[in-house]
Amino acid sequence: MDLLDELKIRSDMVTTFIDQYLSEKEPSELYTAARHILHAGGKRLRPSMVILSCEAVGGKPETVIPAAAAIELVHNFTLIHDDIMDRDKLRRGHPTVHTLWGDAGAILAGDTLYAKAFELITRVEVAPPAQIKKCVRIIAETCVEICEGQWEDIEFEDRDRVSEDEYLAMVGKKTSVLYEASARIGGILGGAKKGVVDALGEYGRLVGIGFQIYDDVIDLRTPEEVLGKNRGSDILKGKKTLIITRAHELGEDIKIFGGKEASTEEIDQAIRQLEDCGSIDYAEEKAIKHVQTGKKMLNILPDTSSKQLLLELADYMITRQY
Repeated sequence: MDLLDELKIRSDMVTTFIDQYLSEKEPSELYTAARHILHAGGKRLRPSMVILSCEAVGGKPETVIPAAAAIELVHNFTLIHDDIMDRDKLRRGHPTVHTLWGDAGAILAGDTLYAKAFELITRVEVAPPAQIKKCVRIIAETCVEICEGQWEDIEFEDRDRVSEDEYLAMVGKKTSVLYEASARIGGILGGAKKGVVDALGEYGRLVGIGFQIYDDVIDLRTPEEVLGKNRGSDILKGKKTLIITRAHELGEDIKIFGGKEASTEEIDQAIRQLEDCGSIDYAEEKAIKHVQTGKKMLNILPDTSSKQLLLELADYMITRQY
């Protein structure tokens, strides 16, 4: 089986678990809203990283399904709140939660997932209390860092310029910290020693940064029908991605940047400008470099099929189309 087949096996385990966990609860509409993004698709990369990290250190995958599900609930919680803040109407080609249930309903759905994540992490029955305590602390600290990163991302929109280092620090909090948490938790619950857990965490952090940088590349290069959202939306929102920060360093003036609205032709012109000045290629190269460095962190692990899948997962972050 190839990587996507392997990921689907683990994804299906997590999806089935969450569906059963959140079904037949009242008020039913709240839980329908909470499950909406889950049912809209997604490859469950973060929970798969939990499971693979556990396997790679000798743990049994079925024992960490609740922890993997907890990570997916945190991720979905952040997506629901992100869509509210960004006023996005589509997520994975489907209407966003706030579009269907209003801002109040979406906030409650997201908060429910956030709380349920902490409940789920305590349901890993095979782990000793000390391990569970570490995992709870990791999730709590991760959620705080995600909020800090999101705040910085919003704050950047009001600034004329953002440096590359500032962007990478923000992405390290907003996006990659959840990948770091996924790999750490998988290693902890698999019984790994601290040095191995730290290496897994650094792998997740670096790969997560590469994932976000490449996500910004995809946003400009992938057709809307494949992307599942409006192409170039970050340009119109005034998001200070690495692509934009590099273009600014090169003295490029992207006329529609932060303009909120633009025609398809204007968006295409802006993307061509970013391609021509080399800032998109620059970002792609940075994404590749982060992933390659992250993969080296796995040298501490024995050579197993699970380790190989972690390496392939890292490569997938910078080769996917959406």
